[in-house]
Amino acid sequence: MVHNVAGLIDHTLLKADATKQQIKTLCEEAREYKFASVCVNPTWVSYAADLLKGSGVKVCTVIGFPLGANTPETKAFETRNAIENGADEVDMVINIGAIKDKDDELVERDIRAVAEAAKGKALTKVIIETSLLTEEEKVRACKLSVKAGSDYVKTSTGFSTGGATAEDVVLMRKTVGPHIGVKASGGVRNTEDAQRVIEAGATRIGASAGVSIVKGLTAESDY
Repeated sequence: MVHNVAGLIDHTLLKADATKQQIKTLCEEAREYKFASVCVNPTWVSYAADLLKGSGVKVCTVIGFPLGANTPETKAFETRNAIENGADEVDMVINIGAIKDKDDELVERDIRAVAEAAKGKALTKVIIETSLLTEEEKVRACKLSVKAGSDYVKTSTGFSTGGATAEDVVLMRKTVGPHIGVKASGGVRNTEDAQRVIEAGATRIGASAGVSIVKGLTAESDY
């Protein structure tokens, strides 16, 4: 159980006040427990990449985070810059207002800008921020993510009004089909939470509680 779950976890530290020592600890834990990746803000990508060289642990970063309200051009630049600095995976936040406005053209263009900037160099995960969307909007966001070339859809930033639920993961998996990844983020604090979203169809978990999850403990917070 421990080893299986560890390999699905993006060990995450995205807080604004994260220090160099905390990022170092995050990377050391990721090495020790063989997590899938560390997920850090763009300013820490090159540092994390140096610390994790040769470990097999990927470096994931966030784009347009946490609000998603940047322009597609800005997100594309952020993506290229992050990859140059050593990012293997990029988790981008969609334009949430555009989804709610039914401006599908802008949403698709927004996602495609990142997916094309990352193509062949890094995985693209699209954060749809499920807590702010209706079921219809979640489905549409997932379909547009697939259409625009994303590798994963992801539930949440962990910085909005709610995190991952098993119900949302089920809906997202049903919408994207078997060949696109689904990442559950926000609210996954222990082994039971992790098992629940995995059974619902998640193939990756974003959590700051990675160590607690693999040790069978419960963390106070997940991001």
